[in-house]
Amino acid sequence: MAPAAASGGSTLPSGFSVFTTFPDLLFIFEFIFGGLVWILVASSLVPWPLVQGWVMFVSVFCFVATTSLIVLYLIGAHGGEASWVTLDAAYHCTAALFYLSASVLEALATITMQDGFTYRHYHENIAAVVFSYVATLLYVVHSVLSLIRWKSS
Repeated sequence: MAPAAASGGSTLPSGFSVFTTFPDLLFIFEFIFGGLVWILVASSLVPWPLVQGWVMFVSVFCFVATTSLIVLYLIGAHGGEASWVTLDAAYHCTAALFYLSASVLEALATITMQDGFTYRHYHENIAAVVFSYVATLLYVVHSVLSLIRWKSS
């Protein structure tokens, strides 16, 4: 089996090349939209506290994990090892699944909002749903590209 460096484009970037390679460029947008979901859900009222708790857990977990991976890639902690490619693919698949479940639950909670909630709360929840689905799309695209990179390593 050929080493990851010799298999052509299947290695993880180090340093500032994280911001220039396509699948890893998505980290920036995942960071931004994940942070927006976190802020919007934290400031909104959701009719079901359990749903709000799950969406908050997903957004905070993915925000912290994405930030950690960016920092680790920037300092080159992976050292070009293939196990990090597996970690990258596993993380993005898990994050995509988590965000999909959180997005569906947040949309359901927003649809079922009834009396007692102001129009502002409803709009905050709509924005949280939209940004949550954008984050889901970003994580799905990144997971597919990470799986392709994992397969070729």
